[in-house]
Amino acid sequence: MTAADSILAAAGAGARLAELHGQPATPTWEAPVPLGARQRLPTFPADALPDWVGAQATAVAEFTQTPKDLAGCLALAALSTAAGGRAIVNVRGTWVEPVNIFTVVAMPPGSRKSAVFRAMTQPLLNAERHLAERTQPRIVEAELARRVAKAAAEKAAGVAAGSGTPGGDPDKLADATDAAMAVEAIKVPVLPRLVADDITPEKAASLLAEQGGRLAVLSAEGGIFATVAGRYSSTPNMEVFLKGHAGDMLRVDRQGRPTEHVEHAALTLGLAIQPEVITDIAKMPGFRGKGLLGRLLYALPESNIGRRRINPPAPSAEVVSRYDTQLQNLVNALYDWDDPARLQLTPDAHAEFLALETRTEPRLHPETGDLGHLGDWAGKYVGAVARIAGLLHLAAHVDDGWRTPIEADTMHAAIRLGEYFTAHAVATFDAMGSDPDQHAARDVHAWIERTKPERFTVRQLFSKLPRTKFPKVADLETPLDLLEQHGWIRRLPDPERTGPGRRPSPTYLVHPDLCGTGA
Repeated sequence: MTAADSILAAAGAGARLAELHGQPATPTWEAPVPLGARQRLPTFPADALPDWVGAQATAVAEFTQTPKDLAGCLALAALSTAAGGRAIVNVRGTWVEPVNIFTVVAMPPGSRKSAVFRAMTQPLLNAERHLAERTQPRIVEAELARRVAKAAAEKAAGVAAGSGTPGGDPDKLADATDAAMAVEAIKVPVLPRLVADDITPEKAASLLAEQGGRLAVLSAEGGIFATVAGRYSSTPNMEVFLKGHAGDMLRVDRQGRPTEHVEHAALTLGLAIQPEVITDIAKMPGFRGKGLLGRLLYALPESNIGRRRINPPAPSAEVVSRYDTQLQNLVNALYDWDDPARLQLTPDAHAEFLALETRTEPRLHPETGDLGHLGDWAGKYVGAVARIAGLLHLAAHVDDGWRTPIEADTMHAAIRLGEYFTAHAVATFDAMGSDPDQHAARDVHAWIERTKPERFTVRQLFSKLPRTKFPKVADLETPLDLLEQHGWIRRLPDPERTGPGRRPSPTYLVHPDLCGTGA
């Protein structure tokens, strides 16, 4: 008998002895642990980022007194904004991964998310402004040329119409046709747009088409999820996000508007949301079934509110300037690429990646794997590592990353980041109720909370729960064990059998806080 068993037996014996003497049983209870409470999750490994990126993320986190997770995830989203749609990682054969990613960080209100957002994304807005300044003269020139060409085309059409020849003079018709085609050949550039914030899926699709298939949605709020779920249209619309992550073709046909076509959509998502949004999005129609939740890289940093330093040092001018310059250089180096650069792996990097695949595959087994209950996310895990490796490589080689292969050290750093995101994904999906054992334990917990018994037998419990969820008495064994491990219930020792017949059903005491008898 273990020490824990001895304690439980003593508690049960004490309870029975008290009852024999007509006294109420008063077992001592520890404070229960909330279901789904997680062990401390790993902190973001900022040292896995290239020096100029990691230095900025660390300095911003220190200055704002926020977990490194927020600045680190936003740094990856910023790199994805710069490189998404401009590069792909050639894993092997026909397997390629685009380098755009979706990141979501959950933090409570008052966590200074907006300050971190400004610090990590400002270079993107600077680059966007400089691109616009560079493009504006070309827009003016093209618009003027188009107006002149249109006037010439209208004049040529008038001459052809007034030729007096039945059906039109062939030569004049040819001239008018050439003039009209000259108008269509003049393309007016659009103002460059790298980042959007509060945006509808329809507008995101239009911007993707306008911007050559590349766009980032970066926001310190989680309202985009409610918008995708149908806040304005009452119909969920996540196609642009699903295809924008996968790099698939996106074609949008709307009544009264020209067809919008993107050959390979590349959307980046970088969001900071409040923790309760995590459970909300799990309930939104289609989010899990259609695969959107499986595409997100989650971070659930521990809040440090109430433990923050006062007046910490600001990031040095050198760190901020280097981050701004390098990120803008990466944007400018890749912005005009129409055909994405193909990033190759060195043999050693490929060996690292193969080892990761080998370790991961057994974890995906639906019955025995620790990631089996979140197969939609875990099935994309190794692909996400390849994407991150591509981003780290381009950030480490801003000027010529497309000319050199991804090294083993870079792949190892990407795997470290992947392990971080895996631990946080497990915790996130647990909070969503994706673990069937946790979900079953919550169902039992809800029944106890609703009926408030001071004790119950397994047979009584089984008779009250729906057969659709608990077809057999044995299905209650794991959730009851979980509730006992978390301190919500305590099993009494089975009474001795005094004769033939059915064995008495196991009896559990309920924590006073749950049955309503606590002080």
